[in-house]
Amino acid sequence: MIIKKLSLYNFKNHSEKKFEFSPQINCFVGNNGVGKTNILDALHYLSVGKSFLGNTDLNNIRHDEDFFTIDAEIINEDSDDIIKISQPKEAKKIIKKNDKSYDRLADHIGYLPSVMISPYDSNLISDSGESRRKFLDAMISQTDSEYLFDLIQYQKAVQQRNALLKYFAKNRVWDRDSLEIYDDPITRLGSKIFIKRRDFVEKLNPIVQSFYKIISGGMENVSVIYESHLLENSFESLLKESIERDRMLTYTSKGIHKDDLLFEMDSVLIKKIGSQGQQKSFLISLKLAQMSLVKELTKKTPILLLDDIFDKLDDNRVSQLIELVNQENFGQIFITDTHRERTESVVKKINEESIIFEL
Repeated sequence: MIIKKLSLYNFKNHSEKKFEFSPQINCFVGNNGVGKTNILDALHYLSVGKSFLGNTDLNNIRHDEDFFTIDAEIINEDSDDIIKISQPKEAKKIIKKNDKSYDRLADHIGYLPSVMISPYDSNLISDSGESRRKFLDAMISQTDSEYLFDLIQYQKAVQQRNALLKYFAKNRVWDRDSLEIYDDPITRLGSKIFIKRRDFVEKLNPIVQSFYKIISGGMENVSVIYESHLLENSFESLLKESIERDRMLTYTSKGIHKDDLLFEMDSVLIKKIGSQGQQKSFLISLKLAQMSLVKELTKKTPILLLDDIFDKLDDNRVSQLIELVNQENFGQIFITDTHRERTESVVKKINEESIIFEL
């Protein structure tokens, strides 16, 4: 999968920008604030239909404009496709492939897999389990077309169950039979999601460990561990055992919506004992493992988005990263940086066709 052309209209700070890309390495160079990361975010939109920065779609419309559009020409294995994303201020976001709208966003996810490595990755270590669940869900969604659909349906069922629990508490009533209506969709969908998460992390963990040893050169052992209530209980028993607790709390306290990923170093959470350098090495290893596994499972080579990482990593880690990128044949790469000379030096080490865009 290669992004051949990209056009932006009223997207963030770009009124109109057009690019024709190299199939290998593309660099966006310029001072802070000129919109380099915004271009990577547009490429991320093409992949998963939303911002990697967590912005709402409407907030990505350029100030005082009524819409944004992102257009791209994608070279597929057997054809060229046109992907268009449009977001009017007063209407729903539309994603089209070759002028045909998708019925649901989940049908687009996985068409153009991507991996982003950015300074914001540190949040995966420091934030709550929710950010790590979202990261895990995003990885699996790019490899399994039904996963995101099941997840959305599961979340709706949990929200409806929670709303009923709150209604009971507010009105001082209780109807266990009405609550148990949600047991079937929650347990059926949740169990499917649990199995897919567990199996995915089992495949991911050894790849992370392998990359970490190469990048860090350290003796410590790292692990990605899946934590879930379902590891020791069936979903049916969890709901039955926690029903009185849920009644008191007015929300569903057990289930895969409470899952987490534990990032450990020598059996201790890495955020507790890992140095800044060790944490950076771990995060890069995690993202490269994501890229490798997505490639293996989909038979597609994801695009690699590297945002401002050369300012955040020491020269040794940059060299290790570039060497790995070169060895693993990671496909089309997009890089942002503030220093053209540094970018040119890095690109020369990869020995691939490249284009540097000055913003």
